[in-house]
Amino acid sequence: MNSLKNENGGRAVYKMADVACKCHGVSGSCSLKTCWLQLAEFRKVGDRLKEKYDSAAAMRVTRRGRLELVNSRFTQPTPEDLVYVDPSPDYCLRNESTGSLGTQGRLCNKTSEGMDGCELMCCGRGYNQFKSVQVERCHCKFHWCCFVKCKKCTEIVDQYICK
Repeated sequence: MNSLKNENGGRAVYKMADVACKCHGVSGSCSLKTCWLQLAEFRKVGDRLKEKYDSAAAMRVTRRGRLELVNSRFTQPTPEDLVYVDPSPDYCLRNESTGSLGTQGRLCNKTSEGMDGCELMCCGRGYNQFKSVQVERCHCKFHWCCFVKCKKCTEIVDQYICK
């Protein structure tokens, strides 16, 4: 959604802001009160913007320069809704013009249902499994004075890479 109607995103953030105040004075008296607008918690703002992004309406510009819905079966967006004219690029595929590297060849987490999970990251293309040897420092001990001595432990781990 390249051309999001940005002021609605800003309005959503502004509407979530709260007024916070602090009193100043001798022995807790409130002889001077300072107030400011404080943004909501970052996670809360992000969730709200993601919700708006996911429900944004696809629009097109008419010959008269007005916006109309691409799909007339949907209801008209309100002033609170996000709208877009150009669809988002496909970040699954490499695209030099957008700077997207794509997800082919990226490591993914087979057991995760999040953004790093193979199902989502590999965009339905599947993934390959391979084994790799990991060498880590282990059984570390502090020696007086003043160094740490460790052993090297090797482990064979399964890794997954997007097709």
